[in-house]
Amino acid sequence: MDAAAATQVQQAQLAAILGPDPAPFETLISHLMTSSNEQRSQAESIYNLIKENDPNSLALKLSHLISSSVHVEARAMATILLRKQLTRDDSYIWPKLNESTRSTVKNILLAAIQNEESKTIIRKLCDTISELASSLLPDNQWPEILPFMFQCVTSSSPKLQESAFLMFSQLAQFIGETLIPYITDLHTVFLNVLNNSPNADVKIAALSAVINFIQCLTSSTDRDRFQDLLPAMMRTLTESLNSGQEATAQEALELLIELAGTEPRFLRRQIIDVVGAMLHIAEAESLDEGTRHLAIEFVITLAEARERAPGMMRKLPQFISRLFANLMRMLLDVEDDPAWHSAEAKDEDAGETSNYNVGQECLDRLSIALGGNTIVPVASEQLQAYLSAPEWEKHHAALIALAQIAEGCSKVMTKNLEQVVNMVLNSFQHPHPRVRWAAINAIGQLSTDLGPDLQIQYHQRVLPALAAAMDDFQNPRVQAHAASAVLNFSENCTPEILTPYLDGVVHKLLFLLQNSKQMVQEGALTALASVADSSQEHFQKYYDAVMPYLKAILVNATDKSNRMLRAKAMECISLVGMAVGKEKFKDDAKQVMEVLMSLQGSQMETDDPITSYMLQAWARLCKCLGQDFLPYMSVVMPPLLQSAQLKPDVTITSADSDSEIDESDDEGMETITLGDKRIGIKTSVLEEKATACNMLCCYADELKEGFYPWVDQVAPTMVPLLKFYFHEEVRKAAVSAMPELLRSAKLAVEKGIAQGRNEAYVKQLSDYIIPALVEALHKEPDTEICANMLDALNECVQISGPLLDESQVRSIVEEIKQVITASSSRKTERAERAKAEDFDAEEGELLKEENEQEEEVFDQVGEILGTLIKTFKGSFLPFFDELSSYLMPMWGKDKTPEERRIAICIFDDVAEQCHEAALKYYDTYLPFLLEACNDDNSDVRQAAVYGLGVCAEFGGSVFKPLVGGMMLNMSTS
Repeated sequence: MDAAAATQVQQAQLAAILGPDPAPFETLISHLMTSSNEQRSQAESIYNLIKENDPNSLALKLSHLISSSVHVEARAMATILLRKQLTRDDSYIWPKLNESTRSTVKNILLAAIQNEESKTIIRKLCDTISELASSLLPDNQWPEILPFMFQCVTSSSPKLQESAFLMFSQLAQFIGETLIPYITDLHTVFLNVLNNSPNADVKIAALSAVINFIQCLTSSTDRDRFQDLLPAMMRTLTESLNSGQEATAQEALELLIELAGTEPRFLRRQIIDVVGAMLHIAEAESLDEGTRHLAIEFVITLAEARERAPGMMRKLPQFISRLFANLMRMLLDVEDDPAWHSAEAKDEDAGETSNYNVGQECLDRLSIALGGNTIVPVASEQLQAYLSAPEWEKHHAALIALAQIAEGCSKVMTKNLEQVVNMVLNSFQHPHPRVRWAAINAIGQLSTDLGPDLQIQYHQRVLPALAAAMDDFQNPRVQAHAASAVLNFSENCTPEILTPYLDGVVHKLLFLLQNSKQMVQEGALTALASVADSSQEHFQKYYDAVMPYLKAILVNATDKSNRMLRAKAMECISLVGMAVGKEKFKDDAKQVMEVLMSLQGSQMETDDPITSYMLQAWARLCKCLGQDFLPYMSVVMPPLLQSAQLKPDVTITSADSDSEIDESDDEGMETITLGDKRIGIKTSVLEEKATACNMLCCYADELKEGFYPWVDQVAPTMVPLLKFYFHEEVRKAAVSAMPELLRSAKLAVEKGIAQGRNEAYVKQLSDYIIPALVEALHKEPDTEICANMLDALNECVQISGPLLDESQVRSIVEEIKQVITASSSRKTERAERAKAEDFDAEEGELLKEENEQEEEVFDQVGEILGTLIKTFKGSFLPFFDELSSYLMPMWGKDKTPEERRIAICIFDDVAEQCHEAALKYYDTYLPFLLEACNDDNSDVRQAAVYGLGVCAEFGGSVFKPLVGGMMLNMSTS
């Protein structure tokens, strides 16, 4: 068929679809839902053609289908499609519709809500109407909609009431401010329905609307008007439980959890009743596990709402004790599954239940949220009883709980180390292997959370206990775990502590390497790697005994079931090599690299753990061998770049869609909800990408100019990753790489090994990297990464200094202003938090830690300004003048000593680098310097005295008149 004929056929098709008979259009819609790819894609292209060329007909056809089709699927699909066309994104067709179409669409939608009987379609209609109303209401382009909704909520039809509340709920989310004028009417309607409606669905919809409306109210006075709804809101939950409607109760709980997270202070006045009711639900054994878990989630969410209601939950010790007891009971829900004893990796969780897992997770979250001063007294009392009980499950629960609360309670537990260590080590002798495993697990966790104090004070008890546990040949899982705990212990250990134990520990680990159980071998390899890493050159005496075993595993463990074993051997070899140094390792290194190269050349499966272990092993071998590693780079780099360039595996669905991403199906998926979108991300891909980016930094750092041949490929890979918001580690690695790449290029040019390229190439690279770094800094949400970015920017300026042009310097200065402003507003926000009713000492500590991070940011600001002043000297002063209004407040007595020190150092740099050009600032700054010589903080005094010295050296005539005053000042200090 020629093109003209095909066009004719298509036009005839379109004419039929858009003709008076509704059947062809309905057929088109059914084809959009078909499983036949060909039919579906054909239908999609026709549908898109209509959307482009005749949006009016499309909107009318979809609307008529919604109101008149007898097929439920067709009505549902038409509602979804119409919503897509009325959503403000690329598909938005409303502006293209004429007035008559607009009016028809609005009328049909409101009529459909009244006539439709299918519950799922009614929900979809509510979504569609809310979507359109949220675009039209702010400009008052749909005056009928709110009166219609108020009419529905006061009607006698539960269906219409529920629909209206669902729409109110969405509008409160989308355009809450347009509803605020109706606050009095809404309050009356909500109160009436929550108190009097006999219909559970209507009440849940009203609850959703109330909660969303409360969240959109910015004034606390407005929010307080809704306080009297809280008892009725809670009754919606308790009534549904009393009548056995747990699905409805779970919906109510999820809504209340949202309120607890976003507006916890709304609950404060009635907190005792609310939390008491939730704990009552959590303790009710007759209820479904899911319901009880949600009640616990509510209380934990309140405890975690630190920014909005600091300290509020710590005021309820009686509830904390009840919650803790509840979580402890959940830890008892563990069975002695025979599979656990088999020591196969896949059975690691055998016998654990969802109750047990939720209990574990919540203990961890609760202790982090409330801190040690609150949790440790409760834990001490309850754990003692569990430890002295005869049942192994109770003993096991106590040890698991101890490990879970260690991170949040580390400061308080470190003060009571003796008691904690005794509690755990006494359990190493328990007759039940699962208890012994839990004791070892606790030691591993405590080594991480309470280190290095634990290692320094108790190495003489802990290491022999772990060594003895490695002899438990009847229970290989316990043996393997003891080896893994050696890893945790040695990570926080100095060589001096570890060295006396090396003979015994290494001997045992070598013995375990020959065990028939793979899990035991893997545990031993990980422990050996860590011990070597921590003992460094002290490991040399064991090298000749250990390396043959490691190489044997690397060469022989070729079976698919041994993949992890081989990966761990690779890790261990590279860490041992780094520990003992190049001289000792170089002969074996060649042989090991041959094996790695042959592995690299082979076809590996995508889920093979060797890939990421190999990326890390190569980088360690490079660190060990230095420039001798260069010949291997051509083998290492292609797959490394491939991993660094991996695209995140992302699935995006609507947050309320039926096709939810099921996390339980794939443990490697992490989901986050952003607005009305749910995003699922495959974590393994992100981790491989992060590892690869970190390794690229290692190579650039280690090889310096030797890395030059790869700069042109690595820079365009890494620069866009400065804004890779899916994964912090990837961003951090990209940030660290920036100065390394510049340095590599600059050194290569200076040493004449840049294939004839000159300084122009360094300038070109600098022009690519520095603006990208400035732009990324502007958008960076994480304070710590902000500080890293400033640090990297400072290094880049040090490397390319004079190559920067004025506009680039301006952009850096503008960004510094932005950084100072953002940091100050974060501190102001925290100061506001400190005024909260329940703010206490524990919150004060946490606040102090958060503010210390801000100091790191200011520190980097000081460093980068110092570099700019040293580089551009007097020509930077116009920028310094612009910045002075941002820097002057940092001299204030209300600022921290660190901020004052940084502000003084910046002026010291100006005086030192700009000589006469800086004299005009003396009048303003010298009085501050003089005053700072008497500061309570020695670092501030030192910076001030140094500054005075500089001014005396370069200030000449301007400085002299001030000397008398200065001496007077100094003599009173």
